[in-house]
Amino acid sequence: MSTFGIEGDDFVLDGRPFRILSGAIHYFRVHPDHWADRVAKARAMGLNTIETYVPWNFHEPEPGVWLETGRHDLARFVRVVAEAGMYLIVRPGPYICAEWDNGGLPAWLFRDAEVGIRRSEPRFVAAVTGYLQRVLRIVAPQQIEHGGPVILVQVENEYGAYGDDHDYLRELTDVTRAAGITVPLTTVDQPTDAMLAAGTLPGLLTTGSFGSRSAERLAVLRRHQRTGPLMCSEFWDGWFDDWGAHHHTTSVEQSAADLDELLSAGASVNIYVFHGGTNFGLTNGANDKGVYKPITTSYDYDAPLSESGDPTAKFWAFREVISRYAPVPDEVPDVAPAAPAFEAAIDRVVPLAAVAERLGVVHSSTAAPTLDELGHYSGFALYSTRVDLHADAVLSLTEVRDRAQAFVDGRPIGVLARDHHDSTLVVPAGAGLLTLLVEDQGRVDYGPRIGEQKGLIGPVLLGGEQLTGWNVRPLDFDGLSAVLDDARAPGGAEVAAATASAEAGGVRGPAFARARFDLGEEPDALPGLFLDTSGWGKGVVWVNGFSLGRYWSRGPQRTLYVPGPVLRHGENELIVFELHSSVRETIAFVPSAELGHTEA
Repeated sequence: MSTFGIEGDDFVLDGRPFRILSGAIHYFRVHPDHWADRVAKARAMGLNTIETYVPWNFHEPEPGVWLETGRHDLARFVRVVAEAGMYLIVRPGPYICAEWDNGGLPAWLFRDAEVGIRRSEPRFVAAVTGYLQRVLRIVAPQQIEHGGPVILVQVENEYGAYGDDHDYLRELTDVTRAAGITVPLTTVDQPTDAMLAAGTLPGLLTTGSFGSRSAERLAVLRRHQRTGPLMCSEFWDGWFDDWGAHHHTTSVEQSAADLDELLSAGASVNIYVFHGGTNFGLTNGANDKGVYKPITTSYDYDAPLSESGDPTAKFWAFREVISRYAPVPDEVPDVAPAAPAFEAAIDRVVPLAAVAERLGVVHSSTAAPTLDELGHYSGFALYSTRVDLHADAVLSLTEVRDRAQAFVDGRPIGVLARDHHDSTLVVPAGAGLLTLLVEDQGRVDYGPRIGEQKGLIGPVLLGGEQLTGWNVRPLDFDGLSAVLDDARAPGGAEVAAATASAEAGGVRGPAFARARFDLGEEPDALPGLFLDTSGWGKGVVWVNGFSLGRYWSRGPQRTLYVPGPVLRHGENELIVFELHSSVRETIAFVPSAELGHTEA
C-alpha cells in the first residue's frame, strides 16, 4: 500500500515529493450518475486530486436520521475518485460554509438555545463527535495506507474568521484521530495574521484561502508556519451569485496568471471550485451582513467546468498553466451539443388552497411559533388566524425570516421581505382569515447569524394588540405528484377549483402548475436540459419528483439545470410551484444556460 505524509517542506507520496493539484467537486451538488464524468474531466485538466466538503445537515436532516445512499452516498463518491486514479481531500467541517444552508450545520441542533455554536460547549461537541464518527467511519478505511484515495482531512473550516477557541479545535482533532484518521490534518484560513493565529493549532498543517496576489499570501502563510508544504486549499477562481445581484465572473487571463504565480512558488493547490454544480431543492445558503442575501440555485461559480459539466475557457487556460508544472493527459473532454429547445403545454393548475390540507399537519398555538419550534427546518409554511377589524390596522412583528405573503380570505394584501427589512403591513378592515405564506429562503451560512431560527419572529401584533389563536401548517412537498394526481381525479373535491384556475389562462398563485413532455429515445444521450424561467415570478420546480430548486424573476439566473439522469423515456412530468403569477401557458426549454447579466 502507498504512504502519504509531510517531510520538511514537502508532501511526500511513497517517499517522494508530491505536489497536490486538486479541484473541488461537491458530490452533494452533482447528480450521482454524473460524478464519474466530472472527476474524469478534472483529471483531463491535469489535476491529480479531488476535494469535497461533507455537509452534516445533508446527511442528518433530523436527529438520528442518517442518510448515506443515493445522492448521499459519500462512499460511492470516494470509490469514483479512486477508480479514476485520483486522490481525495475530505473536509467534513462540521461547519463548511460553502454557500450551503446553515453552513452545513443542522438546524435541529439549535432548538436548544443553550447549545454552543462552533465552540467548546459540551452539547455541541457531543453532537459533533457523533457526526464525525459517522462520517469518518466511511472515510477512514479509504485512506491511502489502506489502498484508498484519501490523503488529507481538514479540521473545521476557516475557523479564524469566526472564533479563537483552541480547546474546540483540539477536541475536533482528538475526535478525528480517535476515529482512525492517520493522514495529515489541515486547517484553512484567509492569510491574515489574526485569522491564521485564531484558526489553527500546532501539529496541523496551516493552509490558506485566496484567489489573487499568490506570492504575498504564501509569504504570510510561511510567516505563521516556518516549515511544511505551502498550500492554497481554496484558490478562488470565481464567485457565487445571490438573488437580485449580477452574475459573477472573473477574468480568465488574470485567474490563470494567479494560478501560475502560485504554482511557480512550488505550492500545492485546491481550485475552489473546479465544478460547482447546483443547489438542488432548498439547499442554498444565504449571507447577512446587514442585508439578507439568499444564494441562487445555480452554483456555476464561473468555474473551469460549468454547472452542466462543460469545459469553459477557464478550463483550457488552467490546463495550459498546469502543463508547465506537471504532465496533463492527451485526452480532452468534448463540449456537449446544445440542448433541445421545445415547449410543453401546462395542462393543469391546482391552487395551493385546494390541496394544502394534504401537504402538512396543522399545529395550533396561542402565539405564532417559529418554524424551528415545529421541527420544520426548510421550505414553506402557512400561518393563519382569524381577524375582525372595524378599521384598517397595522400588522407588525419583530422580523420575518425570510419572506411572507399575506392574504385575507385568499386575497393578497402584501409581502413582508427580510431583504427589504419589512416588518409591517396594513390589514384592511373587515372580518376574515388572515394567512401568511412564509418561506425560509435559505439559512445564513457565514458569520454570527448561523443557527438562527426561521419563520415569524414575534410577537405578532395587529393594531398594537398581540394576535393569538394561530394555526400553522408546515408544507411537505414529498409525494407532491400523488397529491396533485388526486386533485385531478374525476369527481375529486378539488377539480372544480383546479379546472377553473387553468381555464382562466396563466397561473394565479400560490398554485401548482403541471406540464408533461415526451423526449422519446433521447434521455439516454442527454447530459441535461435548461428550463427557461423567464415569464415566471417566484417558486420551485420539480421534474419527475426531483427538485431542481428555486427560481425568481429578480434574477440573475434565468434557467434551471435539469440533470439528464432525472429524465426518463416516455412521459416526463414537470411541476411548478408559483408563488405569485405568470401569464405563461407553456413551459419552455432552451439550448443553454442563461445565468444573467454581469458587471461588464
